[in-house]
Amino acid sequence: MYARSMESAAQVAGTVRMLESRSPTTGEVIGAVPTLEPEAVQGVVDEVARIQPAWAQLTTRDRARYMLRAADALLDEIDEIAELLVCEQGKPRVEAYTMELLPTVDALHWVAKAGPKILADERVRMTQAFTLSKSGHFSYEPLGVVGVIAPWNYPWSIPFGEVAIALMAGNGVVLKPASLTPLLGEKIRAVFERGGVPEGLVRVVHGGGPVGEALARSSVGKVFFTGSVDVGRHVGEVCASQLKGCVLELGGKDPMIVCADADLPNAVGGAVWGGFANAGQTCSGIERVYVLRAVADRFLAGVVREAERLRIGDPLRWETEIGPMTSDSQYETVARLIDDAVAAGATKLCGGPVEVPDLEAGRFIAPTVLSGVTHEMRIMREEIFGPVLPVVVVDSEQEAIDLANDSEFGLGASVWTRDRARGERIARVLESGMVWINDHSFSHGACQCSWGGVKSSGLGRSHSKFGFYECVNIKMNAWEPGLTRDFWWHPYDRTLGEAVRNSAKLLYGRGEVRAKALRDGARPLLRVGRRTVRRG
Repeated sequence: MYARSMESAAQVAGTVRMLESRSPTTGEVIGAVPTLEPEAVQGVVDEVARIQPAWAQLTTRDRARYMLRAADALLDEIDEIAELLVCEQGKPRVEAYTMELLPTVDALHWVAKAGPKILADERVRMTQAFTLSKSGHFSYEPLGVVGVIAPWNYPWSIPFGEVAIALMAGNGVVLKPASLTPLLGEKIRAVFERGGVPEGLVRVVHGGGPVGEALARSSVGKVFFTGSVDVGRHVGEVCASQLKGCVLELGGKDPMIVCADADLPNAVGGAVWGGFANAGQTCSGIERVYVLRAVADRFLAGVVREAERLRIGDPLRWETEIGPMTSDSQYETVARLIDDAVAAGATKLCGGPVEVPDLEAGRFIAPTVLSGVTHEMRIMREEIFGPVLPVVVVDSEQEAIDLANDSEFGLGASVWTRDRARGERIARVLESGMVWINDHSFSHGACQCSWGGVKSSGLGRSHSKFGFYECVNIKMNAWEPGLTRDFWWHPYDRTLGEAVRNSAKLLYGRGEVRAKALRDGARPLLRVGRRTVRRG
């Protein structure tokens, strides 16, 4: 339905090994793609590199028109792509639109509108006395080919935005989708080609970890990687060994701080969505809650009440709010963390692994709320990546801040308070790449906002103007008309040294220092000035 059948693919690919894509809900094979041997990845990069220069020669406004055509192509197929997202990743149908598809349509429009302005030559003001005859500008030049290694939890919106910005900046792209969601990677390529992007400028390679490593080791100019800390660190080391950059988004352990003056119904709704959307399989999902004691009982009661109302089941149904875990291994990881926390003294207020009638192949975990957790428990230190909210009751805002920062991760964080000044004060001291006040995680869907973390959550930024800067070589271009010679050129002598020393004091000194510099330096300054207007 979504890819050529295994039989027909095998006829095309001959003996090429096929990668099956299976529905996490039913276990059925929904399609297959041919994989690539790691040693063949460089050849794909080379083929893209042969096409990319012609694309780079287009003006940014021409490239912008292709982005808008891609948006139209996406809208033409939006329902089919939504169904593929549901079937291949397990995301509820509504979330396929809200969390993946609408943000990428919007991103294409933002990239097309903002890209030409961000990538335009930028004048550099020459304000120092010794640079007044010069002028300059920054230019933003394509890197060539960019590699994108995508995750399985947001297999559409994360790589799609990175591919769009890389293309807008004049690059070609080689995309390596997650092995759990290969069909969506192929669909990304197809959408851009339907929008008129030259065939072969975006290529997709499939395979396991060795193919991703081969892409990182290839001649791509930069790698965008989203995934685990250990693999991301390895990607960073590979790129560093070749003196090329990388953008690493390595997951998070996002804290939520609920102040005593928070709007509790709003905070409860935010906690339930931030913790349980996409079955909790969100890098910036809420994984730790610190609530002030004064409102803790009411907050916990509200979260448990709303968590138990969430509907679990077939993600193709419009009413479903919690779908299956995308893989058996992720299901087992989350179940173990819940069991470990309970064994260590936490109280499970609701949720846990469940079976859904008629969907025996799916691995489901009901929204789970834990109280009585401590930072000594694994569930408060390791990334859960599942629908679990551990809640800690604290006695002060400072205690909440200290605990929120007590993590190796630093992707996002949220503060919930009616007092904006309080929220911004707390936000300033939280160690994270993003902080939201009275909301959580929404800005990934707004491409003008930067995305990325600190500490073990990663390196660099995607989206926003900073995402564009990751995809270009920032070049300083300077012009000197040559009507004078620079005073610091040879020959060196005492006169030049005294002139420069007194110039520094004259320009940047205070009071008597400037006056003395003018008296002592007048003669050498005049002599050096005469030198600068001589030619030859």
